[in-house]
Amino acid sequence: MALEITDATFEETVLNSDKPVVVDFWAAWCGPCRMVGPIIDEISTEYDGKAVVGKVDVDANQEFAAKYGVRNIPTVLVFKNGEVVGRQVGVAPKNAYTDAIDSLL
Repeated sequence: MALEITDATFEETVLNSDKPVVVDFWAAWCGPCRMVGPIIDEISTEYDGKAVVGKVDVDANQEFAAKYGVRNIPTVLVFKNGEVVGRQVGVAPKNAYTDAIDSLL
């Protein structure tokens, strides 16, 4: 399962990570988010130890969603050394996310 990331843990988990980080910005009421969620969970398992994979519930944690201009969900951001290096808005196939991680490993 993907990590649950909150505004309180975002900096430590995402920005200070020495591994690539994938963050899924989602909400419980969002239909497309429910399609992306299982993909993110799969990736979390497959890349355990190689990348950090987490989810931010935008209803409960708005600070970093606003900071990174997340206007539509699902939005998946890919971070390397604390910087956004990839952005996928909407539902995408699994390889769209794994290719982004693989390019950073």
